Amino acid sequence: MQADVSPRLLADIGGTNARFAIEVGPQQFEQVQVFACNAYPDLRSAILAYLDLVQSSNLSSVRITDAAIAIANPVIGDIVSMTNHHWSFSIQELKRSLQLNTLLVVNDFTALAMALPHLRPQEKLQIGGGTVQPAKVIGLLGAGTGLGVSGIIPCGQRWIPLCSEGGHVTYSPVDKLETRILECIWRDFPHVSAERLISGMGIELLYRVIAELSDVELNMPLTAAEISQRALDGSCALSHQTMSLFCAMLGTVAGNLAMTLGAGGGIYIGGGIVPRLGEFFVQSAFRQRFEAKGRFSAFLAQIPTFVITAQYPAFLGVSAILDEHLRDQAHCP
Repeated sequence: MQADVSPRLLADIGGTNARFAIEVGPQQFEQVQVFACNAYPDLRSAILAYLDLVQSSNLSSVRITDAAIAIANPVIGDIVSMTNHHWSFSIQELKRSLQLNTLLVVNDFTALAMALPHLRPQEKLQIGGGTVQPAKVIGLLGAGTGLGVSGIIPCGQRWIPLCSEGGHVTYSPVDKLETRILECIWRDFPHVSAERLISGMGIELLYRVIAELSDVELNMPLTAAEISQRALDGSCALSHQTMSLFCAMLGTVAGNLAMTLGAGGGIYIGGGIVPRLGEFFVQSAFRQRFEAKGRFSAFLAQIPTFVITAQYPAFLGVSAILDEHLRDQAHCP
């Protein structure tokens, strides 16, 4: 985007939080705000509340005409109904009501994937070995409210993002413990996806099932955030076991993705959970499980894995997607 282009509205909508920013120049994000989705009846209300907040800034006299939204949901056609939240909306109606010239709505992990080439060295942390191969496919997955999966494919000077729902693939156990865990979960869910286990709700489910298998009586349910914190501070052995297993399972799924894509450019881990685990994740069995693919272990050992540490990486990606859209429009006769 050129410096003289009008400010643009960017949003990253998850199942729990909605993040907003105004882009005033190339990768210059101001007025960043995080809203709880449950505090608003619909996306339009949240956007209007955010725009009200920025009215007192020096942007108040500039009309925003272009916007791009990354959302944790498949985007097929005009109607978007969120899988992990109750918001539902028409893209065209939202564009009309906000009086926008351009409104792009893309999957949040499609946007996050497009951010990967723009990450600075200090905005990612390598876990284990491996070396990036230039101009090769890059894979992405991340756990939060759900499990997002995507990737980008090099195409000349551009990257083509994958629109994937890979978080809903069937999870496969790798040992007797995971098989026992799945047998417990199958009582309630005939199909156990990767997302069912590797997500916020997955952490809570794993905690309950491990307690059952260990004959531990739970006095009260814990949230994923509480389980994570107790694992990090060492105050709960059951929480530590839960988060250790979570990291290992994520390694298995990440290795599957690397094999499927042939991701010589690396596998990146985003989402709201792993970046907060810090050294716990570094010391976990993630990388060991990532490489544990029998005859193809050496193949996977060459592929690097990174944790995304940038605070708002989706803004980079959704901005890049909007850039390409506006540039292509300008070149159309």
